[in-house]
Amino acid sequence: MSALRGTRVVEISNERIAFAGKLLGDMGADVVLVEPPGGDPARGHAPFAEEVSDGAQEVDRSLYWWHYNTSKRGIVLDLEREAARAAFRDLVATADVLIESEAPGRLAELGLDYADLIRVKPDLIHVSMTPFGRECSRRDEPATDLTLLAGGGPVWSCGYDDHNLPPIRGGGNQGYQTGCHYAVMSALTAIFHHGVTGAGQFVDVSMHAAANVTTEMSSYCYLVAGETVLRQTGRHAMPMMTMPVQIPAKDGRFATTGMPPRSPAGFGNLYDWLDELGLVPELPEAFFLDRARHRESIGFADIGVDDEVTAIYAAARDAIALICRNLSADDFFNGAQKLGITVGAILSPEEAYEDPHFVDRGFQVEVEHPELGRTVRYPGAPYQLPASPWAISRRAPQLGEHDDEIFSELGLDADLRSELR
Repeated sequence: MSALRGTRVVEISNERIAFAGKLLGDMGADVVLVEPPGGDPARGHAPFAEEVSDGAQEVDRSLYWWHYNTSKRGIVLDLEREAARAAFRDLVATADVLIESEAPGRLAELGLDYADLIRVKPDLIHVSMTPFGRECSRRDEPATDLTLLAGGGPVWSCGYDDHNLPPIRGGGNQGYQTGCHYAVMSALTAIFHHGVTGAGQFVDVSMHAAANVTTEMSSYCYLVAGETVLRQTGRHAMPMMTMPVQIPAKDGRFATTGMPPRSPAGFGNLYDWLDELGLVPELPEAFFLDRARHRESIGFADIGVDDEVTAIYAAARDAIALICRNLSADDFFNGAQKLGITVGAILSPEEAYEDPHFVDRGFQVEVEHPELGRTVRYPGAPYQLPASPWAISRRAPQLGEHDDEIFSELGLDADLRSELR
């Protein structure tokens, strides 16, 4: 049974909060997506399925929309109209959770904020996710995914050793998605709390703060030590430059050499791999790897203290780089994995999606699209919950697809439904 089966979530459509609704829906919640007349603007985000160019059809062919709105049912309500607001209150009265990313103050103006809605649903869990939080002095500042990542800090840590190049924003709306993960974690915590106490609550999520606490040591280095971290290619931003870890493999692709072994046996296995490839003569320091297998223990804390341990780690790093330069990126990755050595071949998103590892773990999921008469392959679960199966229950809703179904559930007179949109 899915973790959230039997839980109803109402989501006010907004591209910033869409991923949170998807995650909750894919975990089994009945997510009811409330869109404005004409639909959420995200329905118009390219690219479109099957190279559709007819604007009238694009509304239900956006791949962006499909991805972020799986496992939801959808209705249209014009919340500027009193009849629609009344229907929305009726809907919330049947729900456990409301999630939204409306501009601070808008729901209060409509009479649909937390203080209003708990009159019809006293134990409501209301999760509001805004760029800076509702109570922040910056609450009314405009924001985008780019500005959230830049102002929150992650962009400062992302880029290359060459600091003549500008910092880099991570792709894929990471600012929005980071905020959504905090919204989901907050909702799950509130649901658990409700199960114990019967009480609902209002949760105020700041996307800027969510981005800031994902900066690893960047923020804390500055707050605690007054130090600014430096962007570094393919590795953690640190106050000082560290050794490069990305090198070209024999086939011209790049690999990340990662971390050396962590145990005496691991260093010995690395020596044996060098020997198997006939590369020992090219690395005189390999002698230290062979010696390492006979030690009782080896630890990072001994680097710079114990001369032999320092030499072992240096030899290990040189050995891994030497092996990488003599193998294809894939062979290097697979060989290291078998020995428990942490490395990675650098893949494009398309290559990663087709990688046998992701295929084997079920990351590719076929989703029925009745309107197309076929299935479409989607990205699967971002995490696996063995005791609570994850699944996409349906494709994203077409505009107003579930109006009749949900309005009937609410007991709304069919003659009045035209006043809702």
